[in-house]
Amino acid sequence: MYDFKKTLNLIEKEIDILTVGELLIDMISTEYGDDFQSSTYQKHFGGSPANIALNTKKLGLNSLIVGAVGKDGLGDFIINTVKNAGVETKYINRVDYSTSMVLVTKSKATPIPIFYRDADYHIYYSKKIEEIVKNSKIIHFSCWPISKSPARETIEKIIDIAKKNNTLICFDPNYHPMIWEKGHQAIDYIKWIIGNVDIIKPSEDDAERIFGKDLPQNQIEKFLKLGAKLVIMTLGKDGALMSNGKETISLNSVATEVIDTTGAGDAFWSGFYAGLVRHYKVLESLQMGLKASAIKLKTVGALLKEVQFEDLLE
Repeated sequence: MYDFKKTLNLIEKEIDILTVGELLIDMISTEYGDDFQSSTYQKHFGGSPANIALNTKKLGLNSLIVGAVGKDGLGDFIINTVKNAGVETKYINRVDYSTSMVLVTKSKATPIPIFYRDADYHIYYSKKIEEIVKNSKIIHFSCWPISKSPARETIEKIIDIAKKNNTLICFDPNYHPMIWEKGHQAIDYIKWIIGNVDIIKPSEDDAERIFGKDLPQNQIEKFLKLGAKLVIMTLGKDGALMSNGKETISLNSVATEVIDTTGAGDAFWSGFYAGLVRHYKVLESLQMGLKASAIKLKTVGALLKEVQFEDLLE
């Protein structure tokens, strides 16, 4: 059980956090709305694991990302963004498929996306990936890489290696049927994944897609029964509800301004990880997650902009 009033016993390793999964282009409208009537969209760096890798680097962690982009101009843009952030790019495959993209309207609520996938799930397991998993304190992945092969099998192997090497396994269950391989028993598979991870952070929408509509507390119990050790359910403007199986706590949002919600969940993860790695208590780290999310909400795009770890302590 993860005690909210204690720090996590992360084994000292060279890499603080290894994220695995989608590197994307987010095309975000310049106008608000949910009907895709805007005629102008701006290109932004995106992909949940990619966002977290760059955010946590900015917050002072040693971060790495494993992913795949196309051998095209959009892939070049992603690679250059990662390089300029000071994150190593040698674990990002350049593949003969188009760089994946998400079209989304700028939103103050939950953005509605349209997905265009090609390169992102071409992540192949290798000995060099095995070595960085062994040398990481935390691994993080989302539903994107487990939704299609070969990335799915790569994640399964990573989970196995992480368990054998006392690496904290964290999962963002951002399930959406549109990203999933047709004919696959997605929900059953996601439930199996949940039983093999340590920390999970669903949104209310994520939980509803997986389990159906229910109260947040009931949804959290379902995740715990499947085997997750710590469940953090983000509730938008209402903050977050967390449970370790014995104790449930509620934290209010600290957001004061909402310009764009894209990447707010990734910012939460980033602040939370920054606290854990620096040996702050679990509850303190959760509060840092909410602070990071509030900072991100003030800007357009998925990444934290000008921010330092000290900003999460204010």
